[in-house]
Amino acid sequence: MSDTTWLTPEAFKKLEEELAELEGPGRIELSERIAEARSHGDIKENADYDAAKNEQGLAEARIRKLRQTIERAEVRAASSDGTVEVGCVVEVKDSDGDKTEFFVAPAENRVAGMVLASPDSPLGAALLGAKRGDEVSYQAPGGTFTYTVVTIAPYKG
Repeated sequence: MSDTTWLTPEAFKKLEEELAELEGPGRIELSERIAEARSHGDIKENADYDAAKNEQGLAEARIRKLRQTIERAEVRAASSDGTVEVGCVVEVKDSDGDKTEFFVAPAENRVAGMVLASPDSPLGAALLGAKRGDEVSYQAPGGTFTYTVVTIAPYKG
């Protein structure tokens, strides 16, 4: 399995902005909170200090994760060749005729209001390579699910 993470240009920009915020203003704010908490006296029993240090640790872990994701990212938009690939929005319908729209992309590409189908998930893997009108099935804990691909379009942030 590759360490590369596919990102839309929009998702890449969002991660870069989050990293810049955490490394700049975020670090300054946390340092100030730690200094303020330290000024309250004994740090052994200082809940504000403990909370600020804990938050600092979480922020630093997130910074490391963001740097790693950005360094390993493959940034590209999906093509529009009529085949489901990472970066496509796919509308499917089930046997009852109910339609659902999925964004086929890794979790780092999450978009508010869209249901994500990671290529590593059973549904995402089943959708990859499908064309309009194809029937795709996948196994999940609740049983076997089958959808018909209705539309395929590249995501347009």
